[in-house]
Amino acid sequence: MPQLDITFYAPQIFWLFITFVALYLLLAQVALPRIGGMIEQRRDRIADDLDEAARFKAQTDDAIAAYETSLASAKAKASGIAQETRDALGAETDKERIKVEAMLSEKAKEAEVRIARTKQQAVANIKEVAAETAQAVVQKLIGAKVTKKSAGASVTSVMGK
Repeated sequence: MPQLDITFYAPQIFWLFITFVALYLLLAQVALPRIGGMIEQRRDRIADDLDEAARFKAQTDDAIAAYETSLASAKAKASGIAQETRDALGAETDKERIKVEAMLSEKAKEAEVRIARTKQQAVANIKEVAAETAQAVVQKLIGAKVTKKSAGASVTSVMGK
């Protein structure tokens, strides 16, 4: 094998040195600049993407802040409207309640008057019925005829007690 023969070492080392130098120059001049350029492009693209993401995040934060502000404003406005509505309905309910209470009070007074009138009529009817009953009882018990007037006077005197 010629590679292992000591006489061929010098030319093999020479060609090894020339091959490494050529590969080194080829890599240093052609391949590594291309790879470095790609790495630089990738780094720039990543930096641009991060800058754009930061810009979008800032826009999102601004939009969220605007949303929260408008939401708080809407809640405050809705609360104000609800309070106004409650106050208006409360006032309207109070007015209706006062009207109904007045109407009920008036009807109660009318009912009291009717009850008093009915009571008077009932008492008068009771006196009349009691007088007729007394007249019938006396006639049945003792067989004497009593006039309506005298039976009414007797009932009135007894009820007066």
